[in-house]
Amino acid sequence: MVYYKTEEEINIIRENALILSKAHGEVASLIREGITTKELDTRAEEFIQDHGAHPSFKGYNGFPYSLCISVNSAVVHGFPGKYVIKSGDIVSIDCGVYKNGFHSDCAYTHGVGELSEDVLRLLRVTKASLYKGLEKAIAGNRLGDMSSTIQQEVEKEGFSVVRELVGHGIGKSLHEGPEVPNYGKRGQGLKLQNGLVLAVEPMVNLGSKNIVQEADGWTIRTKDNKPSAHFEHTIVVRKDKAEVLTTFEYIEKVHK
Repeated sequence: MVYYKTEEEINIIRENALILSKAHGEVASLIREGITTKELDTRAEEFIQDHGAHPSFKGYNGFPYSLCISVNSAVVHGFPGKYVIKSGDIVSIDCGVYKNGFHSDCAYTHGVGELSEDVLRLLRVTKASLYKGLEKAIAGNRLGDMSSTIQQEVEKEGFSVVRELVGHGIGKSLHEGPEVPNYGKRGQGLKLQNGLVLAVEPMVNLGSKNIVQEADGWTIRTKDNKPSAHFEHTIVVRKDKAEVLTTFEYIEKVHK
């Protein structure tokens, strides 16, 4: 089902998105060589709970953590744990916040220490493809206008878009309709209307688009074991320009 949100509901999601964006900033301030991914998860959970909210992912379909932390060739849904971050890693942090009956969702891939030029370009292109796609998230356009734009931005740079994993509507449920693929055809799909809240999230691989699921039943990795990047915003479709509810500003203050 596709649920259009009232302005009151959007206000709640906007408030949650601010908590979430600040939680991302907290995690960003800790990411460095020598820290474990579990330490990042612990801090995110504390921060979200201190703001009277609940980490959306914790307990979702049995997921045991507050963050999905996916390092290097892990695309999404990685488990925090004993892994010690090192120079050259890229670390995707995906997080959600639930409060007052609504969810928000946001992801960012961090580079740690010295990265190869290819990997730096992967991060730049994936993030840029998100914002290019959001330019099409306006009332009257089709979902395929956004999806095809993301795909074109990625593929013209020689990278590949994951097919099996998609963005989604978001609200009272973490995952609502419609699905938001990162590939598609212009002019096709759902007609976008004001008040549609979406989590848009390009997942882009340095090598082939093919993925595999690990034995933990959650972690998705690239089949060729090459790096993958992931950036995500929660947004509202509006008449003239998408309203982006989450922000990377708290992350990027830390990275300056």
